[in-house]
Amino acid sequence: MKNLLLLFFCTMSFTLIQAQEDIHKEKIDAIYTEALTKGKAYEWLDHLSNNIGGRLSGSLNAERAVQWGKDELDEVSLDRVFLQDVMVPKWVRGTFEYASIITGPGRSMNVPVCSLGGSVATPSAGLLARVVEVKSFEELEALGEAKVKGKFVFYNRAMPSDLINTFEAYSKSVNQRSRGAAVAARLGAVGVIVRSMNLRLDDYPHTGAMYYGDLPNKLRIPAAAISTNGAQLLSSMLSLNADLDFYLKQDCRNFPDVPSHNVVGEIKGSEFPDEIIVVGGHLDSWDLGDGAHDDGAGIVQSMEVLRLFKAMKYIPKRTIRVVLYMNEENGLRGGKAYAKYAKNNKENHIFALESDAGGFSPRGFVFEASPEQFNQVSSWKTYFEPYLANNFKLGGSGADIGPLRNGKIVLSGLRPDSQRYFDHHHAANDTFDAINKRELELGAAAMASLVYLVDQYGF
Repeated sequence: MKNLLLLFFCTMSFTLIQAQEDIHKEKIDAIYTEALTKGKAYEWLDHLSNNIGGRLSGSLNAERAVQWGKDELDEVSLDRVFLQDVMVPKWVRGTFEYASIITGPGRSMNVPVCSLGGSVATPSAGLLARVVEVKSFEELEALGEAKVKGKFVFYNRAMPSDLINTFEAYSKSVNQRSRGAAVAARLGAVGVIVRSMNLRLDDYPHTGAMYYGDLPNKLRIPAAAISTNGAQLLSSMLSLNADLDFYLKQDCRNFPDVPSHNVVGEIKGSEFPDEIIVVGGHLDSWDLGDGAHDDGAGIVQSMEVLRLFKAMKYIPKRTIRVVLYMNEENGLRGGKAYAKYAKNNKENHIFALESDAGGFSPRGFVFEASPEQFNQVSSWKTYFEPYLANNFKLGGSGADIGPLRNGKIVLSGLRPDSQRYFDHHHAANDTFDAINKRELELGAAAMASLVYLVDQYGF
């Protein structure tokens, strides 16, 4: 009799678990159907990219984007939408930059360059100097002040092409952009030229943030990115003539911080309102393109998560919040301000998801989680198999949600196919026409599905 009862209860438990899994599969299928047939992400991104454009922190376009984000979230009829104050840096590019390689009187060749974000300007007449090429800080330090003083330092370390994970390749090279000017200035360089963070050869220079650290203002030197084709050309010409000159003119400027905002919207939880799930991306972008992939895609995908739930009349157990962060690109002020807001209000965030890797086809998610938490989310991979988004890994999550890290919250990042991302990242070709509607919608659906499962189970 005991064995029969045990068998009965085991059978009932299995049946209930199977029924629950079937319900989740049906709900996730409905999420994908809604996103792919009635989604708003592509329409939203069209407006953000083409009607507002590049959204550099502190700019008029950034503030137009803030108001647009609030208005659109109000239209979704969330339980609450509000603006969170945040002070942000203001850097202005000015007129577009000019550079040329000069091999002799009357012999010059123009190359595509752009100022790095945060750089100082050249003198008004421009800057002309010899060039020293290096691949690393160690190589530069070995040259010493005697061989660097009075010259441009040309950092020509390419992103490693043999790494399948392009974000790993980016991490291997990006410090020459972020710290290169500060290191070169201490050796007496007059400026730096940095090979663009791009895996392909093209004529688009890629901007990005650079920092002088504690370097005094009087020692700060101009920093510009050169396109990968331009870098190849300059390196080739230096191998033939080490005494050629490089000319650079840029008139970018730094201003005092200015006020801006994060945009926050939420659906209040029906059972556990004090447990908060956050999804978001960064509203600011660089100014060369319109920021469609970085990070307009993440913004509209995050907004779409909450719109999908409202459209499907899904009532979440936990509070689900969308945050459109300001100033990820050159300061992370929005992410830090939101984390401070959460701490000051003693809020209990259990999960944060960020989309900031482009609008390409979703392949899965990365997680910052304990072994037990990761085992739990890994058990959900089968729900994502039909959509080819079941690659779940431990790793980094996202810059804006990083300040929420406290050893308890689970942090996650959407991971789309990244092979084309750095073709557009921080460049003039990061535009709406580079977005595929279906890929964008698939990413939004994957995010909504993961948020749905977290809401159902918690941690």
